[in-house]
Amino acid sequence: MNLVHRRIDQISSAIGAFVGWFALIMVIITAMVVVFRYFLNLGSIPLQETIVYLHGSLMMLAIGFALKNNAHVRVDVVHRRLKPRQKHWIEIIGFCFFLLPVAILFLVTSFSYVSFSWSVLESSSAPGGLPGIFVLKTLIPIMAILLLMQGFSQTLKAIEALRR
Repeated sequence: MNLVHRRIDQISSAIGAFVGWFALIMVIITAMVVVFRYFLNLGSIPLQETIVYLHGSLMMLAIGFALKNNAHVRVDVVHRRLKPRQKHWIEIIGFCFFLLPVAILFLVTSFSYVSFSWSVLESSSAPGGLPGIFVLKTLIPIMAILLLMQGFSQTLKAIEALRR
Protein backbone atom coordinates (compact mmCIF):
# COMPACT_ATOMS: atom_id res chain seq x y z
CA MET A 1 0.00 0.00 0.00
CA ASN A 2 2.84 2.36 0.80
CA LEU A 3 4.18 2.20 -2.76
CA VAL A 4 0.71 2.79 -4.24
CA HIS A 5 0.02 6.01 -2.38
CA ARG A 6 3.58 7.24 -2.94
CA ARG A 7 3.17 6.77 -6.72
CA ILE A 8 -0.19 8.53 -6.71
CA ASP A 9 1.30 11.38 -4.67
CA GLN A 10 4.17 11.65 -7.17
CA ILE A 11 1.71 11.83 -10.07
CA SER A 12 -0.34 14.52 -8.30
CA SER A 13 2.78 16.50 -7.44
CA ALA A 14 4.12 16.31 -11.00
CA ILE A 15 0.82 17.40 -12.52
CA GLY A 16 0.50 20.18 -9.92
CA ALA A 17 4.00 21.46 -10.66
CA PHE A 18 3.31 21.43 -14.39
CA VAL A 19 -0.09 23.14 -14.35
CA GLY A 20 1.12 25.65 -11.75
CA TRP A 21 2.85 27.39 -14.64
CA PHE A 22 -0.58 27.98 -16.19
CA ALA A 23 -1.17 30.68 -13.55
CA LEU A 24 1.90 32.62 -14.67
CA ILE A 25 0.95 32.23 -18.32
CA MET A 26 -2.58 33.49 -17.50
CA VAL A 27 -1.11 36.59 -15.81
CA ILE A 28 1.09 37.34 -18.82
CA ILE A 29 -1.75 36.87 -21.31
CA THR A 30 -4.12 38.96 -19.15
CA ALA A 31 -1.55 41.77 -19.13
CA MET A 32 -1.29 41.48 -22.91
CA VAL A 33 -5.08 41.67 -23.28
CA VAL A 34 -5.16 44.81 -21.11
CA VAL A 35 -2.35 46.46 -23.05
CA PHE A 36 -3.93 45.55 -26.40
CA ARG A 37 -7.37 46.75 -25.31
CA TYR A 38 -6.60 49.95 -23.46
CA PHE A 39 -3.42 51.17 -25.11
CA LEU A 40 -3.71 49.86 -28.66
CA ASN A 41 -7.53 49.71 -28.84
CA LEU A 42 -7.39 46.11 -30.07
CA GLY A 43 -9.51 43.22 -28.82
CA SER A 44 -8.54 39.59 -29.03
CA ILE A 45 -11.13 36.90 -28.43
CA PRO A 46 -8.56 34.09 -28.89
CA LEU A 47 -6.34 35.56 -26.16
CA GLN A 48 -9.31 36.01 -23.83
CA GLU A 49 -10.46 32.45 -24.46
CA THR A 50 -6.91 31.19 -23.88
CA ILE A 51 -7.13 32.59 -20.36
CA VAL A 52 -10.40 30.74 -19.80
CA TYR A 53 -8.97 27.48 -21.21
CA LEU A 54 -5.88 27.79 -19.01
CA HIS A 55 -7.96 28.59 -15.94
CA GLY A 56 -10.24 25.60 -16.51
CA SER A 57 -7.26 23.34 -17.13
CA LEU A 58 -5.48 24.57 -14.03
CA MET A 59 -8.51 24.02 -11.79
CA MET A 60 -9.37 20.58 -13.14
CA LEU A 61 -5.87 19.16 -13.35
CA ALA A 62 -4.61 20.51 -10.02
CA ILE A 63 -7.44 18.95 -8.02
CA GLY A 64 -5.38 15.95 -6.90
CA PHE A 65 -2.46 18.21 -6.00
CA ALA A 66 -4.76 20.40 -3.91
CA LEU A 67 -6.19 17.39 -2.08
CA LYS A 68 -2.71 15.96 -1.45
CA ASN A 69 -1.51 19.26 0.05
CA ASN A 70 -4.69 19.97 2.05
CA ALA A 71 -5.30 23.09 -0.04
CA HIS A 72 -8.98 22.26 -0.41
CA VAL A 73 -11.90 23.65 1.57
CA ARG A 74 -12.21 22.02 4.95
CA VAL A 75 -14.23 22.86 8.03
CA ASP A 76 -11.12 23.79 9.99
CA VAL A 77 -13.09 25.02 12.99
CA VAL A 78 -14.03 21.40 13.66
CA HIS A 79 -11.04 19.63 12.12
CA ARG A 80 -8.31 21.46 14.03
CA ARG A 81 -9.89 20.48 17.38
CA LEU A 82 -9.90 16.77 16.60
CA LYS A 83 -7.28 14.30 17.76
CA PRO A 84 -5.09 12.74 15.04
CA ARG A 85 -6.97 9.43 15.23
CA GLN A 86 -10.31 11.23 14.76
CA LYS A 87 -8.89 13.17 11.80
CA HIS A 88 -7.90 9.90 10.12
CA TRP A 89 -11.40 8.53 10.59
CA ILE A 90 -12.85 11.73 9.14
CA GLU A 91 -10.58 11.28 6.09
CA ILE A 92 -11.77 7.71 5.55
CA ILE A 93 -15.45 8.50 6.09
CA GLY A 94 -15.20 11.63 3.93
CA PHE A 95 -13.67 9.62 1.09
CA CYS A 96 -16.26 6.83 1.28
CA PHE A 97 -19.38 8.95 1.67
CA PHE A 98 -18.54 12.22 -0.08
CA LEU A 99 -15.50 12.25 -2.35
CA LEU A 100 -15.99 8.79 -3.87
CA PRO A 101 -19.67 9.23 -4.84
CA VAL A 102 -19.14 12.77 -6.18
CA ALA A 103 -16.08 11.80 -8.22
CA ILE A 104 -17.87 8.75 -9.63
CA LEU A 105 -20.89 10.93 -10.47
CA PHE A 106 -18.62 13.37 -12.35
CA LEU A 107 -16.92 10.51 -14.14
CA VAL A 108 -20.10 8.69 -15.19
CA THR A 109 -22.16 11.74 -16.14
CA SER A 110 -19.36 13.41 -18.07
CA PHE A 111 -18.94 10.63 -20.64
CA SER A 112 -21.99 11.50 -22.77
CA TYR A 113 -21.23 15.22 -22.44
CA VAL A 114 -17.62 14.75 -23.56
CA SER A 115 -18.39 12.19 -26.27
CA PHE A 116 -20.99 14.49 -27.84
CA SER A 117 -18.48 17.35 -27.78
CA TRP A 118 -15.94 15.12 -29.54
CA SER A 119 -18.49 13.91 -32.08
CA VAL A 120 -19.09 17.46 -33.31
CA LEU A 121 -15.52 18.64 -32.62
CA GLU A 122 -17.03 21.45 -30.58
CA SER A 123 -15.36 24.83 -30.79
CA SER A 124 -16.06 28.30 -29.51
CA SER A 125 -19.27 29.96 -30.60
CA ALA A 126 -17.58 33.38 -30.45
CA PRO A 127 -16.48 34.83 -33.78
CA GLY A 128 -12.77 34.13 -34.08
CA GLY A 129 -12.88 31.99 -30.95
CA LEU A 130 -10.64 29.03 -30.30
CA PRO A 131 -11.36 25.52 -31.51
CA GLY A 132 -10.95 22.57 -29.22
CA ILE A 133 -13.58 22.98 -26.53
CA PHE A 134 -13.95 19.21 -26.85
CA VAL A 135 -10.37 18.83 -25.56
CA LEU A 136 -11.10 21.10 -22.61
CA LYS A 137 -14.26 19.13 -21.80
CA THR A 138 -12.18 15.94 -21.82
CA LEU A 139 -10.53 17.25 -18.68
CA ILE A 140 -13.78 16.66 -16.74
CA PRO A 141 -13.48 12.85 -16.55
CA ILE A 142 -9.70 13.21 -16.16
CA MET A 143 -10.36 15.50 -13.20
CA ALA A 144 -12.66 12.88 -11.67
CA ILE A 145 -9.99 10.19 -12.10
CA LEU A 146 -7.29 12.40 -10.54
CA LEU A 147 -9.61 13.17 -7.63
CA LEU A 148 -10.40 9.48 -7.14
CA MET A 149 -6.74 8.52 -7.26
CA GLN A 150 -5.64 11.13 -4.73
CA GLY A 151 -8.64 10.43 -2.50
CA PHE A 152 -7.67 6.76 -2.54
CA SER A 153 -4.08 7.72 -1.65
CA GLN A 154 -5.23 9.93 1.23
CA THR A 155 -7.46 7.11 2.50
CA LEU A 156 -4.60 4.61 2.34
CA LYS A 157 -2.43 6.99 4.35
CA ALA A 158 -5.19 7.43 6.94
CA ILE A 159 -5.64 3.65 7.23
CA GLU A 160 -1.89 3.16 7.67
CA ALA A 161 -1.81 5.87 10.33
CA LEU A 162 -4.68 4.20 12.21
CA ARG A 163 -2.84 0.89 12.16
CA ARG A 164 0.21 2.46 13.83
